Amino acid sequence: MKSTTQDKDKPKFESPQAPLESMFIDEYLKGKGYSSIKELCHLPEDEAKQLMIDACKFASGRLAEIESRAGFQQKIHYEG
Repeated sequence: MKSTTQDKDKPKFESPQAPLESMFIDEYLKGKGYSSIKELCHLPEDEAKQLMIDACKFASGRLAEIESRAGFQQKIHYEG
């Protein structure tokens, strides 16, 4: 099978949480006054990098919160 440029741009593996993680990253950036991740290209590299680090930490925390709630609800369901 021939590889095209379009195939190279697609991620090889995407976790089930990836869309939710992207949503949280967007939420964080919007809270900081950026309408999209593309705006970071216009910032100095260190500033853009730090914003993305902070946005990823925020997203990671939110995902952990959701996983924790799901585990708690599952525990209540099985013990109830």
